[in-house]
Amino acid sequence: MNRKLMIIPGLAAGLALLAAPAHAEVSGETAFIFNTLSFLFHGVLVMWMAAGFAMLEGGLVRTKNTSMQMLKNIAIYSVAGIMYWMVGYNLMYSGVDGGWMGSFAIWAGEDPGITADGFTEGSYSAGSDWFFQMVFVATAASIVSGTLAERIKLWPFMAFTVVLTAIIYPIQGSWVWGAGWLSEMGFGDFAGSTLVHSVGGWAALAGAIILGPRIGKYNADGSVRPIPGANLPLAALGTFILWMGWFGFNGGSQLAMGSAADIRDISTIYINTNLAAAAGVVVAMALTQLIYKKVDLTMALNGALAGLVSITAEPLAPTPMIAVLVGAIGGGLVVFAVPFFDKLKIDDVVGALSVHLVCGIWGTLAVPLSNAEKSFSTQAIGVVAIGGFVLVTSAVIWLALKYTVGIRVSAEEEHMGLDKSELGLEAYPEFGRGSQNM
Repeated sequence: MNRKLMIIPGLAAGLALLAAPAHAEVSGETAFIFNTLSFLFHGVLVMWMAAGFAMLEGGLVRTKNTSMQMLKNIAIYSVAGIMYWMVGYNLMYSGVDGGWMGSFAIWAGEDPGITADGFTEGSYSAGSDWFFQMVFVATAASIVSGTLAERIKLWPFMAFTVVLTAIIYPIQGSWVWGAGWLSEMGFGDFAGSTLVHSVGGWAALAGAIILGPRIGKYNADGSVRPIPGANLPLAALGTFILWMGWFGFNGGSQLAMGSAADIRDISTIYINTNLAAAAGVVVAMALTQLIYKKVDLTMALNGALAGLVSITAEPLAPTPMIAVLVGAIGGGLVVFAVPFFDKLKIDDVVGALSVHLVCGIWGTLAVPLSNAEKSFSTQAIGVVAIGGFVLVTSAVIWLALKYTVGIRVSAEEEHMGLDKSELGLEAYPEFGRGSQNM
């Protein structure tokens, strides 16, 4: 018999099982499977954002620093996974109970969703939840990498990444997602405009101030010397990858896919996420045309990311019109925030402060526009509390590293490029040192 024909009875039986009235245990198992699948599928999309950050940063730095950015991004993801397993997950979720942090313990992988009697209603594999939460902390750490590019030493940066992913991120995350004190107040951050994006932004801001700008970025008269990235097609590719990954970031934060209502809500989240990003692009293009008389590709790319960050705090409740409005304002904020940081002589190579910090704050404050259960005052308290905690703790770590092992390469090494000085190799060796943009 034809093998394809043999499959048909099996498919028919499976469809009949799904269509037939299910016993409680079977229904619980089915929900368990779909909820777990959502975490795994969406988690893979978020993991794919690591490639997006790598490509974006690789395109916006000069060729002499490309390999370093590639190395940092794969190292960030690896360190984040290990530290979140060893410390971060339980510190964020275990026994917070309205308090300030969980417990210090290695995550053991218990699965309370599966019991002797079947499957806990609405449950999912504990491992899938751990994986989904882990890729989020890796995203927060990646934000820091781009801001501090082209002048920071590798190992001090990795030391900071260890502290950020093991301690700083999980503690503030426990305040909301771990049912901590901010959650008790009613603070809302659906997928992490503040808990992920502005956390990365605050950590990057502290680092950028303490590290200082790149050599030649600011002239003696206070004017800004543009230092263009080496590969804008690569930066554009990175932006598209991040945009795609964001459907996992926001869609997976529904935290369930075991019912028709859940899958409907995930569809709504996808739509609002896409509309906000698109609006961010259009506004960034229009504003750069009006202000600079030319459309700036890098601003358009950051406009997309700005819209994505802005909608992340509440991607489910908005109507499509509100989603467009939230994303559009985010795209506009980026256009003005980039020169604002330059006026302060805070050198941000990829514009991460403007995208992740500024728009993370905006998106969090915008939640009450569509979610009547949230208040502006509580949202503001959360932004200030988390921002203050991350900024101060990050500054302490950066200063400790600066005055012990040092965090900045020498002027000679910076001119040579971190690929040669720190790694001993080049991303584009056929170009030769003579063609490098000094």
